[in-house]
Amino acid sequence: MMNASTGRRPWGSGRVRAASTALCLFAGALTATAAGASPAAALTPPVSITADDLSTWQTNGIVWSMAATEGTVYAGGTFSTVRPPDAAAGTSEQPAVNFAAFDAATGAPTGCSLSFTQSSGTATVRALALSPDGETLYAGGQFGAVNGEGVSNIAAVDTATCTPRTDFKISVSATVRALDVTADTVYLAGDFNSVGGQTRNKFAAVTTDAGLLPWTANADEVARAVQVTPDGQHVALGGDFFTVNGTTSHALAVVDATTGALTKSYPGFIPNTSTVQDLTTDATGLYTANEGTGGGVFDGRIAIDLDDYQQRWRDTCLGATQAVLVHSGVLYSGSHAHDCASMGGFADQPRKHLLAQSVDDPTLLPWFPDTNDGIGEPVGPRVMTQTDKGGHHYLWVGGEFTTVNGAGQQGLTRFADGPDTGAPWVPNVSLSTVTPGQIDVNWQTSFDTDDGELTYRIYKDGASTPVHTVTGYSLFWDRPQLKWTDTDVAVGETHSYRITASDGTNTSAKSPAQSATVAASTQAYPARVLSDGASLYWRYDEGTSTFAADTTGGMDNGFLRNAPSYRQTPAAIAGDSTAIGFDGASEYAYSNKRHPQPTRFSVETWIKTTTTRGGKIIGFGNLSMQNSTRFDKHVYMANDGRLVFGVYSGGRRTVTTAGAYNDGNWHHVVATQGTGGMRLYVDGQLRASNILFSGNENYPGYWRVGGDNLSNWANRPTSNFFAGQIDETAVYPTALSESQVSAHYGLRNTE
Repeated sequence: MMNASTGRRPWGSGRVRAASTALCLFAGALTATAAGASPAAALTPPVSITADDLSTWQTNGIVWSMAATEGTVYAGGTFSTVRPPDAAAGTSEQPAVNFAAFDAATGAPTGCSLSFTQSSGTATVRALALSPDGETLYAGGQFGAVNGEGVSNIAAVDTATCTPRTDFKISVSATVRALDVTADTVYLAGDFNSVGGQTRNKFAAVTTDAGLLPWTANADEVARAVQVTPDGQHVALGGDFFTVNGTTSHALAVVDATTGALTKSYPGFIPNTSTVQDLTTDATGLYTANEGTGGGVFDGRIAIDLDDYQQRWRDTCLGATQAVLVHSGVLYSGSHAHDCASMGGFADQPRKHLLAQSVDDPTLLPWFPDTNDGIGEPVGPRVMTQTDKGGHHYLWVGGEFTTVNGAGQQGLTRFADGPDTGAPWVPNVSLSTVTPGQIDVNWQTSFDTDDGELTYRIYKDGASTPVHTVTGYSLFWDRPQLKWTDTDVAVGETHSYRITASDGTNTSAKSPAQSATVAASTQAYPARVLSDGASLYWRYDEGTSTFAADTTGGMDNGFLRNAPSYRQTPAAIAGDSTAIGFDGASEYAYSNKRHPQPTRFSVETWIKTTTTRGGKIIGFGNLSMQNSTRFDKHVYMANDGRLVFGVYSGGRRTVTTAGAYNDGNWHHVVATQGTGGMRLYVDGQLRASNILFSGNENYPGYWRVGGDNLSNWANRPTSNFFAGQIDETAVYPTALSESQVSAHYGLRNTE
């Protein structure tokens, strides 16, 4: 993998205060009177590159390597043509044999045209690097000629004339995968074992006029990255290797820039199943891109301090990182990340191919442009480079992708520090009148691809001026609920509310108007649920949104997946607004928050169904966007309508009702686990219990309603998903008593 930057350009160096400290503080503060809003995220320095992709020419194959200087971007890879941004594959193409040059500010080709070929097999350009003065472009890969001039897997190009230098020729026995260049030395990494007729295993160094240097850093497996440190004294090596100069050092090593002698080895630092694909530096740090295969892999990034070559941080995202690049204190990376849960990020969300982190902290920053996996292996992004032109900074990305931000775009894309044109998503809003004399305005925070902190404005009764403004922090996998309470109302009045979200430059459309009438008295059922300590309480009174508002102070809102049926009537509780309907095939809800194992708990909900296929009603699972791989603490219905409560405690432990409850009537279901074991109540009465099992499986997870995995559980129904209506779902951090359960059931007709 080529090295995207030498690390010595002024815009690639420097450090800023840790960007993600604010993220860690997010849970600790509230802003103004909007519960759940956090000013802490305002401390996060913004990612200066927007997520809006710019119009850029495309390739018809994979871009493996890039380099940039003074507003020109060079791209190498395995392709034969380039075409305009909106052209479909095979149309409006121009020849570009494994190489092209582009204007950084327009994305269009320049007049520099080179052809990298070989007499047999497929030629490819795997590495590009510029001399510090920008006068020479060095190219490595698998090729035998440049514009017909014979070479051997490495070449030098005069950038002023765009012609190969005939005075730079040396034989390299196999593919060159990475290059880095100083004023007098070119460092090579790749598959080769011979350079200039002499033994050089995987790494070598030559002069800028192609003379082989005595520098020796022999490795036993493929080399993929080489990076000179900013002081020029050392060279970092990356690849698949297990030894360097006979000393154990897997995937990463640091050697002397003059001799190649080992300065720092890393035995056991990176798992044997993982490799280093790319390296980059800034003034104080070395950063690695890692890829693994098989079990126990490491796919994330590592930051290493240059003063002692010790780890500053590492992230544990899964998803084969291919490229890293630093700009203004932010580490950008290309990968196909699909699981960052171990470091507090997203888990089973769709793959994300472009990420950003502070150079001082691995927490993901709010920057989420995206590509697809594309063609080839496939991975998606393979390389990054950066340059300035016309007062703007440009970040270029190359790879095997065929879409960018959901639109067709192959091989190349680019981003800049402006303009920011993408508006946040429209907020989802829900109103609550549980407390008399006021209206609670709840909303799910929005998502913006390049801003975490957004400003929300609430508009009342069609007014053009907001009645309240507040900020909140959100990411695509973590969209916490916010709440503002309107007390400037009178009993019996009906008021409507709309909300916008703004990133400071772009503002969403107003949310659809939601209306509520101010209550005169307390609603007995929800008041009792709250007074008994519910930590999550979804009432399902929303309209057409993906948001289930949490009525408790915990504001653990639910995500409603695959469009369940909203506003189902009649509701389970007299005086309640509506219930929600699930189709028994794919619809369900999951909590925004990922919870640690609840050692004591109660789950409570109302159900109405006539299904004969059963399904999970409520449970705890380790995944949110797909069926969980760890799952228990659940209540499900068997095909015959009986209810089953199950936990995993040294085995699958269940209790089952004798009667069936698929009779088309509303039923109140409560399952508890505490020191007294497992207890399952239906319609206010204890129907099944087991005092022997007071423990359950220990894993972090999400509360899910309407469906999840039921593999290998007793009386497993035909369907994992529940077909029927659900209402008034609550979760408690304690085991409700029999008298509490009975009292809840008794309040069903008191509104």
